Amino acid sequence: MANILIIDDSVMSRNKLKKILDSSDHTVVGEAQDGVEGLAKFKKLSPDLVTLDVTMPNMDGLQCLREILAEKSDAKVVMITALGKGDTMLEALDAGAADYITKPFEDANVLGVIAGALEQG
Repeated sequence: MANILIIDDSVMSRNKLKKILDSSDHTVVGEAQDGVEGLAKFKKLSPDLVTLDVTMPNMDGLQCLREILAEKSDAKVVMITALGKGDTMLEALDAGAADYITKPFEDANVLGVIAGALEQG
């Protein structure tokens, strides 16, 4: 069981992720619609794990990932992408992301990736 912060500019994506996480033992402690809001909520809520969309206004996912890890070097961050396994995901993993999930979401995949990320470190 983990406290999870969802950072995604898509209301539909946030709702879908929240539904999947709520159906498991996890608790969604907060939601944010861009990296700026997400970073502020990360600092305030200290979640066990963050799901972080790559493409967002104001501050994109890669920049937000770097800011979160600068704040807490052992933060567990799972990237969310519709882009698949491109250079962006490699960059995110190199920067310190635990893993990534591709859209559209599949419940078992989301929960498996999150479980794996929580077991790291």
